[in-house]
Amino acid sequence: MKKYKIITLLIFLISTTTFAQGGKLRERFQQKKEQVKSLKVAYITEELKLTSSEAEKFWPLYNAFEEKQMTLRKDKLKNYLDRAENADDLSEKEATTLISQMESAEEELHQLRKKFVASLKGVLPSVKILKLKKAEDEFNRKLLQQYRDKKVGR
Repeated sequence: MKKYKIITLLIFLISTTTFAQGGKLRERFQQKKEQVKSLKVAYITEELKLTSSEAEKFWPLYNAFEEKQMTLRKDKLKNYLDRAENADDLSEKEATTLISQMESAEEELHQLRKKFVASLKGVLPSVKILKLKKAEDEFNRKLLQQYRDKKVGR
């Protein structure tokens, strides 16, 4: 009976510790995500040389676009990619359907970007809209390089 109580206590302690660490990991991930977002805002604002008036109109549009884009990628493309990982188990017809669905999701992303650019035309000059894509790409490249450097340095 004493062994049963000790085992129960150990399981409780381990599960509590694991749960607490999971919460801490999620919290740290969220903090990192917010930190990256802040750096991205600063980088894009600097690269585009946004005035306060432009920034006031631009950032709500950009944030809404980013959110829709993230949702679309998460909901649609991830599902297709997960299914494509098991491509060996798919029939030719299933694979063809999957490719068609992926193309459709990519087209949705393209249309979303087109609408976003159209909405920016009333807010920013065309030169700044062109610079936006370049700034996003440069930021992502620098972020990826920092990640690689950090991973290699371990």
